[in-house]
Amino acid sequence: MNKITLIIGGCKSGKSRYALEAANQITGARKVFIATSVPFDDEMKERIERHREERGNEWRTVDAPLELADAIKSHHGENCVILVDCLTLWINNLLMESQNEKDIGSKFSELIKTLENVDCPIYLVSNEVGAGIVPENPLARKFRDLAGVVNQTVASAADNVVWMVAGIAVQIK
Repeated sequence: MNKITLIIGGCKSGKSRYALEAANQITGARKVFIATSVPFDDEMKERIERHREERGNEWRTVDAPLELADAIKSHHGENCVILVDCLTLWINNLLMESQNEKDIGSKFSELIKTLENVDCPIYLVSNEVGAGIVPENPLARKFRDLAGVVNQTVASAADNVVWMVAGIAVQIK
């Protein structure tokens, strides 16, 4: 079985739904959802609750807004499936915590090393942010560039890469 699957696409393209459906196909596995979002406002709180309801009670939710690699290390194992949603929110959190590229780069490296040693299927959701306009400010451009680097690096390490377009899954690797 392929272990690492990256699901990438634009906003509201069906990434999370596809990842959840694919992970739910693994029967009898302990299901771990690693959430990177931080509920800063009521809309985000509602969105998080709606996603939690969609997953159902069989999924254990682990919040990891910054320490994604540690969360994966702590919860992977035999007879398990992990779904990480999403890498772009994680990148945003890292960037807001420290704009030092060396610090952020070490977190990226730690994630890739962890993915190389994971011993269960893992689905990672990420937004493709480089297909739009060039952001007008330096922080937004830095975010876009970091997301591009992470997406390329995770895609390289992944066994499968799925591009979601208008709710349609296109296998690209």
